Amino acid sequence: MFVGHYAAAFAAKAIEPKAPMWTLAAAAQLVDIGWSAFIIAGIERASVDPALPGSTLVLEHMPWTHSLPAALVWSIAAALLVKLLLRLPVWASVVVGLTVFSHWLLDWLVHRPDLELWIGGPRVGLALWNYPVPEQALEIGLLAVCGAAWVASRKSLGRFAWPAITFIGFLVALQLVAMLSPQPAGALGPESGAMILVIYVVVAALAALTDLRGKPQGTS
Repeated sequence: MFVGHYAAAFAAKAIEPKAPMWTLAAAAQLVDIGWSAFIIAGIERASVDPALPGSTLVLEHMPWTHSLPAALVWSIAAALLVKLLLRLPVWASVVVGLTVFSHWLLDWLVHRPDLELWIGGPRVGLALWNYPVPEQALEIGLLAVCGAAWVASRKSLGRFAWPAITFIGFLVALQLVAMLSPQPAGALGPESGAMILVIYVVVAALAALTDLRGKPQGTS
């Protein structure tokens, strides 16, 4: 699961338009943002095995980002931070927290068993990654359905649809690039972690542009 995680941000924006889109895009990938930072620092470990079907990632050690308790902590922390720092309403802050937690639930669908139920505990994952065609269909399908809900909510508020459609198209293109750019075998080092982190920051920055207000529809 890569760009499919952003479907949760689209759904959240449709439910709660007061939450800035950049916070929701960052929230959808916050667990992986932390993971990439921990890869850079050597706190968590992963490698690439090109022989694997679908995703070639072997996620060896990531208790501080992808265990169930860690995901809950990241979710609660995100909700509190946007409430305190951005002064978002309570419901909008809760939506941000739920968007963070959606990452773990979607990972559970696609990951091979590497998600710890508690730190040092049993690992779970339904391994949809082993079936690349259904997994990719799930990701793009989630983007399409949740993206349509986001576009519809924008139109109901008198906002232009094209910024959302353009952003969704960018994510689909990003997914295609990721699929066609296999990683070399071996451990993920700090360079890989930094590249992944930059991608998430760029996507969040582009998401912020979708909230910029142009001339409302129906005005001249």
